[in-house]
Amino acid sequence: MGITEEGDCRPSRRTILRMSAGLSLGSAVAAAATGTARADDGPIVKPLPPALFVVHGTNAEMRWEAMRGQGYLTPADRFFVRNHTRTPLIDARTWRLRLFGSGLRGSPTLDRPVTFSYEDLLGMPARTIDAFIECTGNGRSLYTTQQHQSVSGTPWRLGGVGVARWRGVPLAHVLERAGLTHRAVDVMPRGLDPDFVDGGRNLGRVRRPLPVAKALDDVLLAYEMNGRPLPPDHGFPVRVVVPGWVGVASIKWVGDIEVSGTPLSSPWNTTYYRMFGPDHPPEGGAPLTRQVLKSAFELPWDARLDSGRTHRLRGRSWSGEGAVRHVEISTDGGRTWRRATPYGRRDALGWTRWEIVWRPPGPGSYELRARATDRTGTAQPDVAPYNTLGYLFGAVVRHPVTVG
Repeated sequence: MGITEEGDCRPSRRTILRMSAGLSLGSAVAAAATGTARADDGPIVKPLPPALFVVHGTNAEMRWEAMRGQGYLTPADRFFVRNHTRTPLIDARTWRLRLFGSGLRGSPTLDRPVTFSYEDLLGMPARTIDAFIECTGNGRSLYTTQQHQSVSGTPWRLGGVGVARWRGVPLAHVLERAGLTHRAVDVMPRGLDPDFVDGGRNLGRVRRPLPVAKALDDVLLAYEMNGRPLPPDHGFPVRVVVPGWVGVASIKWVGDIEVSGTPLSSPWNTTYYRMFGPDHPPEGGAPLTRQVLKSAFELPWDARLDSGRTHRLRGRSWSGEGAVRHVEISTDGGRTWRRATPYGRRDALGWTRWEIVWRPPGPGSYELRARATDRTGTAQPDVAPYNTLGYLFGAVVRHPVTVG
């Protein structure tokens, strides 16, 4: 798929509006009928069966074994959820996108913004991309279990990532319609989820600035995920998708966008989502942008495999720098390596699927490793650079299995 403009299979605007109305008005009723958590009594709306997810409070991590046999895209029912607070239920019919700031003609204010309705966005030129979104802390627990370093934050293993087919309007088009000027420096989308409180401090709604150059490049205001309106947990009615960048940049439930002629900041690019620790400046490193290179096996952690037979090991690798060039696999804890065989599509914004055949030499404990190299020539290191908040773990992961 890659990137397309105005695909032939696009549902009609009327169909999308009808489906969206069902989402906005029926989510709470459907959740109650199925016994699942609703946004007013739990942080996540969709079902979270233990076979698919590990729940971390307001967040839900996908189990990698749930992706085996699922094709290229991550189904919405097993796509990870990262919430700072909880999933809001929003009516697309009354939703408005508000743009304001000194980087627009006439410097509209938040009280008197330039506004677009959901139907306005559906009527604009559309773009479709297959791209991964990944939590910045994906792999955080491995700083502790693999590198024996103390970090804070949600203890994701590797399931805070997913690839979906996102369809929507290029942010560049909306900015131009709103009156973007040459003075614009930063663009800051803000979500409609409840205010985030940390340590007794109310930090407001989740928001994070983007350089205007990035906003005009490949950023999408998405209203569809895998051919359907966004599910509530994934940003309905409209979310930002920033390909290749850390997940916090892809603001869900976007409600307003500040366009400024001066640099913008928020807690999400100052207090959080930058590197802190002994090897970084006291104020932290630069705000994080691109994701790092990672690989994962489509196997349970501590998987049990039958002895005396051949196994087809499968997995996926992805990089914020673009397409993965090749992947090497070790089945003996890193002593020897073999090239994995890629299969299917290899999109620059998504991931590469690969496989390798392995016949264990006998029963016992083994350590599987996957090491990818991307188009820049960067390979996954043996050790990830330490930072106290556990961001961007990109080291080769030591995946334990037992053969018996």
